[in-house]
Amino acid sequence: MTGGWITQADRSRWQQSAAAELAAILAAHPCIPVIAWTVTASGGALPAQVLAPAAVRRVLFGQWRQVLGLDEVTETRSAHGPAVCLHARGIRGGVAVSVTATVFDSDEEVR
Repeated sequence: MTGGWITQADRSRWQQSAAAELAAILAAHPCIPVIAWTVTASGGALPAQVLAPAAVRRVLFGQWRQVLGLDEVTETRSAHGPAVCLHARGIRGGVAVSVTATVFDSDEEVR
């Protein structure tokens, strides 16, 4: 039977590609504070989350978004409070890369 079966070799290759891209990213940007990265088991995606103290999350998110060249950015405000989810994504070296951060607007900034 022929068709679109995804093999273990495919998954391994995708994961290795994502890990190599992560190594290249970290080597190219050693001065930016680290964030939490995940190499996914399927599809070879490379999501990251900014887990820095709340006061610097938006700035750190912006730094990583800029150095990674992630142009697709969304900012989603929570329906129940001051939380805002920041999400940037793009493709680097054939790998889907994304960075997220949850920030909290002060009461004065909430509209």
